[in-house]
Parts: sequence; C-alpha cells; structure tokens
Amino acid sequence: MRNTAEHALERGLFATRWLLAPMYVGLVAGLGVVLVKFCLELWHLISEFSLESEADEITVAILSLIDIALLGNLVVIVIFAGYENFVSKIEAAKGNEDRPSWMGHVDFSGLKMKLIGSLVAISVILLLKDFVAIDGKGEDADYTSVAWRIGLHFTFVLSGVLFAIMDYWGAKRQVLLADAHAHHPELEDAEMDRVTP
Repeated sequence: MRNTAEHALERGLFATRWLLAPMYVGLVAGLGVVLVKFCLELWHLISEFSLESEADEITVAILSLIDIALLGNLVVIVIFAGYENFVSKIEAAKGNEDRPSWMGHVDFSGLKMKLIGSLVAISVILLLKDFVAIDGKGEDADYTSVAWRIGLHFTFVLSGVLFAIMDYWGAKRQVLLADAHAHHPELEDAEMDRVTP
C-alpha cells in the first residue's frame, strides 16, 4: 500500500513539470511582441531615411535593430532549452535539418551561461547606442545614466565570470568524484566526499 501511494505521489509531482508549459507558450507571445517592435523600428529607420541623414542616427537605429534581434534570440534560447530541460523533449525537431545544433545539449548550467552571455551582448549594444548618442549631444548628454549603464554592464560581466568559475568547479568536482569512484568502488557517496579534495 505504501509503495502504491508513494508511486502515485511521485507521478503527481513529476507531472507538475507541465505547469511550466504555459509559461513557455507565454514567451512565444512575448516573442511576437518583440517581432512587432522590430518591425516598427525597421519602418522608422526606412521612413526617416534620407541622403541627408547623419551616420550617427543610422548607426543608433541599426544598433536598436540588433538589440531587438538579440533579445529575440534570448527568448528562443530560453523557450527551447527551458522546455527541453524541465518539461519534455521536443520530438518534432528530431531529425529536422533546421534544428539548432545546441538544442538538446544545453543543460541548466549551459542555459545560465547563454543567458548571461546574451545579457552582456545586449548591454554592450545599449552602451554603444549611448556613446554614439553622446557624441552628437556634447555637453547636453546625460553622463549619470551612462555611468549607471556601464556599472550594470560590468555587473553582468562579473556575474558571467562567477557563473563560469562555479560551473568549472562543479564539473571538476564531478570528474574527481567519478575518478575516486573508479579507484574506490566500495566507498559510499558520503565517503567519496572525504576522499576527493
């Protein structure tokens, strides 16, 4: 009786992963909003363009398009990797020649690294836009907000470095545990922790 109740509880708990599925569908809707914003920015660039347009204005507009495209990439990475890691494998993509090479290979650790990498890239684009805009404004530029963005950018970079170090240590520890288990198969996991440095 206890095993049956335990099995039913565990099946119920395992099924709760499907509560995440509507969140990923919501992100698809968010991706649609990103597409609309991209189209509006592109239309603004095309409609405002003339031979007299300043190069700085065009640069800022194109950087805005790149920024939005990177955001779209980030949303797709979260949808695919998150769904495959936490809900279910995407069988429809198996064998498809357009399936991204990273799909199915990005674990939670890899997802964190891709997220922080995308955030750093988006932050760089925003800083570039600020610097191009400052060049045209001169003394009227808001240096305080630029300083805050620089600080935020370095926070993202530092977070990425710390994530990478933690992942490296975690992977190294797993290798050491596997090696210790190969040399001492009789030891339990708790004893392995004492054997490995």
